[in-house]
Order: sequence, then structure tokens, then C-alpha cells
Amino acid sequence: MTSKSNKNTLLVSTGRKKAYTHGVVNPVVQRASTIVFDSVAELKQAAKTRGDKTLFYGRRGTTTHFALQEAITELEGGEGCALYPCGAAAISSALLAFVKAGDHILMVDNAYEPTRDFCDKILAGFGVETTYYPPTIGAGIKTFIKENTKVLFLESPGSITMEVQDVPAMVAVANEQGVMTMLDNTYGNGLHYRPLEHGVDISIQAATKYIVGHSDVMMGVAVANKKYWPTLREQSYLLGQCTSADDAYLALRGLRTMAVRLNQHEKAAIEVAKWLESHPLVDHIRHPAFDSCPGHEFFKRDFDGSNGLFSFVMKEGNQQAIDAFLDGLDHFKMGFSWGGFESLVTANLTMKGLRSQTGWELGPVIRLHIGLEDVDDLITDLNQALELYKQHLN
Repeated sequence: MTSKSNKNTLLVSTGRKKAYTHGVVNPVVQRASTIVFDSVAELKQAAKTRGDKTLFYGRRGTTTHFALQEAITELEGGEGCALYPCGAAAISSALLAFVKAGDHILMVDNAYEPTRDFCDKILAGFGVETTYYPPTIGAGIKTFIKENTKVLFLESPGSITMEVQDVPAMVAVANEQGVMTMLDNTYGNGLHYRPLEHGVDISIQAATKYIVGHSDVMMGVAVANKKYWPTLREQSYLLGQCTSADDAYLALRGLRTMAVRLNQHEKAAIEVAKWLESHPLVDHIRHPAFDSCPGHEFFKRDFDGSNGLFSFVMKEGNQQAIDAFLDGLDHFKMGFSWGGFESLVTANLTMKGLRSQTGWELGPVIRLHIGLEDVDDLITDLNQALELYKQHLN
């Protein structure tokens, strides 16, 4: 297992072989569709060596892509990395690579909304059944496994409500039952959490978030272990999944500063969350580093750190109050992503439609991403917006 300090060094050095950098600091941007060959023998050799980093066709990648794939593979501790045009594509392609008509998937109930939509609207049409399970079920997942269960999909912490799963306990059950495991590791980012070290078969990230870090590239990555990498690699290639060399370069550049950015995001988010925790309108904080967050004990056990993303639950509220709060913010912008340098906010009056296995009897949920702005400015912004929220409660 790589230590956190070693991983900081890894972020700077990985993916920088001379074959990729040509003697300069950063890997060069190699754009290509067609690759030309000097002989039939050379072409045939390139065609059959899908598993290594050999130029063959632009969709398979160039040296820029190979550098990024090598870096993410090393960061996550896997056998290989596939690149996708966005995080949702990484999730859908990973699932499509391993399921067929008649198969059954177990999906965590607090999954990223597009993941749920893909299961309900696409996979269902292909004859693949999905059962949603409570995120905090742990080893109890055994009761949900069927004879045709192919994949156990985890997301830890979960979207919006941030429950942290007991991944090792669930993986142990899945292995015992012959079920493969996938985990959306966008929050853990490979620096703070490495699912494959906990027995997960495939770790998936929306590199759009902290890897890129600047809200200007869409990208997904999936890292598989030795057992599942050949299938993931081949199926993703057949599905036509690829990214541009320019985006791969930007992801590599973002990777170099990810540790520094995450340290600041984490520090600022904890400070803001502590302030919110004492606010009279707030019921509790949904931040994995806080003991009020379900699964906090697993976060302490398994993670090396947190980041800028967390939620808080209001004691009471209505849509008018939420709208006033959102419209009253200045530094926090409304947006559906996170992981960039800017602070963002979203809010849900209820969790209706976002989960089916677990109910939600608590108050409205507000999710924040704490960016790199001055913390005092962010707290001042939240304070005045919460005053507007209070004025619209009745």
C-alpha cells in the first residue's frame, strides 16, 4: 500500500517517461486519428498488441493518452485504465462491459443520479435487472444477491447524502458469492482512497472533478484489476470510447497539483462545515469527516482525507426558502458539478425520485463544494443567504 506522502510524490512523477515527454517536463500533446506503418509486419504487430501502449489508431490512444492511463493506473493501484468522454460514460461502459440480458445488478440507493437513470432507462431495456440496496447495509448485502447477480456497484461516499459504505465487508460477501464489484471513486480520487486495495475489482472516476480540477474538461476513467482489465479494455474499445489528446494533457496537468488543491479544499470545507454545524437552522452535517455522517467510522478507517464536497440538512424548509437562499448567494454559484477551484451549491427539498430503497424523512438537503476562495468570504456569503432562508420559512 502506498503512503499518502508517497502518493503526493507519485502525482508529480508518474506518466512522465521519456517516451511521453521527449525530454521536456510534460508529456507532449500527440493528436492523431490515422497511424501509418512502414510494413505489413509492423501493422500486424500493432493490431494484435491491444494490451500494451502501442500506436495503432487514434481511438486506441496516442502517447499523451498512454501517459495519462499509466498515471491513473499507478495512482489507483490497478492493472490498466480506460479513458472515456465523461464520468457517466465511464460508469455506463464499465457496466455494459460485464452484463448481458438476464443478468442482475445491485446498485447503491444513493448513487449518482445519471447512474440510476442508466440502469432504469437503458439497462432495463436490454433485459438487465437492477435492485437498489440501502447504502449502510454492509455485510447484509448477502440477502440481496441472486443467482444471476453479476455486479455489485458501490459509491462511497454516496451522492448528496454522503453515506460511507463498509466496502471491505461488502466486497468479502461479493467475492464469496462470485459477484464482481465496481465503485464510483470520484470522491476518493485515488489519492485519498484506493478501492482496489480494499478488494474492489474496478474503480471509476469522473476525472472531470478533482483530477482535472479546473471545470474545463469532461472525462471519465476506469481502472481495473488484472482479472477484469482485458475485458474492460476490449469492450470499451468496441464501444468506441475515447478522449482527445488535448483533454488528456489537461487531465495530466491537473493531476500534478491535485494533492495541493485537495489539501486546501479539505481544510476550507471543514472550517465551513464546523461553522454550519452550530447554525440554529441546521440539523446536522453530512461530511464524512464528521461523526454526524452515516458511515463516519468507515471513513476514519479507510480514507486518507476528505475534500471540498459535503452536505448539510436543514431542520425545516420549503421551496420558497430554498430559492431565496440560492438566489441570495454571491460567491457560491449554482451548478451540478464539483471539484473545480470554484464554490458551488445545489439543494433538494426532498430526496423523492433520487432513492427507492431508503426513505428520507429529514429536512431539505443543501450540498456545497468549497472552492479555493477565502473562507471568511464564503461564511459571510452563507450567513446572509441563510438569513434570507429564515425569512421565507413561513
